[in-house]
Amino acid sequence: MVTFRKNYKFITRYCFIFSFILISFWTTSSLAQNDSINYKSNEQIDDQINQNIEILSEQLQTEDGDLSSLTESWMYYKSHPVNLNKATKDELSDLQILTDIQINNLLRHREKNGYLINIYELQSIDGFDLLSIKKIMPFVYVSDQFNSAFFSTKEMFKDGKHEFVSRIQRITEEQSGYHVSDSVKRIKPNSYYLGSPNRIFARYSFQYNNNVSFVLAGEKDAGEEFKIGGNNIDSIPLKDGSGKKQIQYRQTNGFDFYSGHIAIRNIKFIKTLVIGDYQATFGQGLTLWQGFAFGKSASPMNIKRNGTGIKAYKSFDENRFFRGFASTIKFKNFELTGLASYKKIDANATITDTLSNGEIDVIGISSLELGGLHNTNALMKDKGIIHQTVFGLNTSYEKRNLHLGVTLQNMNLSAALTKSSTIYNQYDFIGKNNFVAGLDYNYVFRNTNLFGEFSSSANGGKAFCQGLIVALDPKLNFTAHYRHFDRNFQNLFGNAISENTLPQNEKSIYLGMEAKLFKALTFSIYLDQYQFSWLKSNASAPSTGRDIFTQLNYTPSKKIDMYFRFRLRTKYINDIDATIYDYLIPSLQYNYRYNVSVQLTPDIKFKSRIEYTHLDKKTAQREDGVALIQDLIYKKLKFPVTFTIRYAIFDTKSYDSRVYAFENDVLYSYSVPALYYKGQRAYVILNWDITRNFEIWVRLASTIYDNQPIQSKGSLNQIDSNHKTELKLQARLKF
Repeated sequence: MVTFRKNYKFITRYCFIFSFILISFWTTSSLAQNDSINYKSNEQIDDQINQNIEILSEQLQTEDGDLSSLTESWMYYKSHPVNLNKATKDELSDLQILTDIQINNLLRHREKNGYLINIYELQSIDGFDLLSIKKIMPFVYVSDQFNSAFFSTKEMFKDGKHEFVSRIQRITEEQSGYHVSDSVKRIKPNSYYLGSPNRIFARYSFQYNNNVSFVLAGEKDAGEEFKIGGNNIDSIPLKDGSGKKQIQYRQTNGFDFYSGHIAIRNIKFIKTLVIGDYQATFGQGLTLWQGFAFGKSASPMNIKRNGTGIKAYKSFDENRFFRGFASTIKFKNFELTGLASYKKIDANATITDTLSNGEIDVIGISSLELGGLHNTNALMKDKGIIHQTVFGLNTSYEKRNLHLGVTLQNMNLSAALTKSSTIYNQYDFIGKNNFVAGLDYNYVFRNTNLFGEFSSSANGGKAFCQGLIVALDPKLNFTAHYRHFDRNFQNLFGNAISENTLPQNEKSIYLGMEAKLFKALTFSIYLDQYQFSWLKSNASAPSTGRDIFTQLNYTPSKKIDMYFRFRLRTKYINDIDATIYDYLIPSLQYNYRYNVSVQLTPDIKFKSRIEYTHLDKKTAQREDGVALIQDLIYKKLKFPVTFTIRYAIFDTKSYDSRVYAFENDVLYSYSVPALYYKGQRAYVILNWDITRNFEIWVRLASTIYDNQPIQSKGSLNQIDSNHKTELKLQARLKF
């Protein structure tokens, strides 16, 4: 009875939400009468992408990770659409919208019947319907006029596009790490930030079609120092009478992080050539996948990885890339890729030696630092102290419906990784060298796509995954995926579909389905049942888990799109209240979401979301969380100003019952904040096209907490206020 009263009280506090649902359905029915065409617009495709980014951020538990590399292809093809009568298999796959079954059927149709006359002719090809066509329309076109494949240096310099982007952002409130007295600094060398609270980045890029690119970029994170010249290390006398000196590290090269590359693609037999920074993605991510990738998402059919090989890097994650040389050459149906990378990486030193010239040689490390921040003395001390060398090789055989690939990669660290021994991590990688080899395949036969990869590490650990996608009917797709990763499989460059960060210590069976019930109604569902055969950091015994996801999309017209989502995640973790023996307890998290997007007028778009989270740990107090989010987007055709406004209220018990919410941001930036405790959040974005070649963005976001008078208490980010505000300014010049 008490539980009922608590839930009743919680629900009634937000009963006005239900009135909003009724209004949205009323709006839907009235607008649907005016437009019965069923398709997803360009913005609705963006919304599906945003959902996937949101789920990935929740899995990674990051609020502002640089995920721009995942959407580079869409941004490129929006301004450089491909001709479906000339598009290659690689280009169609690079769209990340069509399945391999659809791509194979399209290529077979072209071989048999010749070129398409109209894009709607796609409806005569198996696997394509009006919804599929509308999804790819922003990125493709149909024409029998083909551009010359001849590459000309003169044309490159004449027609190439230049772009310069610069951004500055900061928290406007005072944070404790930026206001520390000199006396405290001398006593506590890690009690303050070395630089200003501004986060700055600048990037120049040159692009000629999809053939040539050049990028040079630099970034400084909040708290990092921006200084040119001087000594890398300063000695500050301690005012304690000891006569000792304190070491203070300095950034003397301007930006803390630099990135750049020169790349060419599809010029004669050279498919890709990159000098500088790049990423490598092959197979299903078991052997070599350096970078982010969508995993389990709002689209169950996306369980399949699509490795694109070598790709030039222009994002700002300071770890998920290689630096050196990579090339792919193509001869008929065969491709050969070679790569070499050498770069400094951050680590925690445990064993050092002093050389004859006084320099410190790092011999042993306890862990690799992947945060990319260098804003305190401790973090600067760990910056780039060891070298990482990687050599890789991939050879593949490609036909329209068949891919076979072999991948080899060898990694060497200049210092041995030696972790403190515990029961759960005894199978993790230690040492200086690791070698991983793998075999992957992809085969399409009619309406069936089979894919998989097998990989083995130097210590004998194995990893395997096998997937199946079947188009049972133009309106019904089914997928199954099995993965088995040994507990001793070791690969720091693996990024497969997994519950873990790395493909290790996991078995799973995944089943998914996507059904078009009616013209306006699509139902998606997946079940992922997984098992950890060895211990984890938060589970002192082998454990199991389950992830159930369902989503119902309703699109009655081109002006309206809505969906309802339910997700249940079950895991077994240690009971934190156990005093003598560790034992596992079930942790269940329920998520409910209703989301609606309505194009009220050609200029105004209205988005609303209600999300409810319920967390149930059997021996702990149950937690509930709710968020109500409202967006208003104004974008008038032939008018240079666009703005977006959001207002959200949220109420959760703690961080454990947090709600992740994707937010619109400036170009090339993503924000997926976690809303927790009780409060309000709002932001406004202004985008002004001052000229055809110059535009600016202004974004102001603020969170006000009702029950948190101090934020991030005890840390360098402590704010002695109940609100936190971020200002972001960006400019882009094209010429």
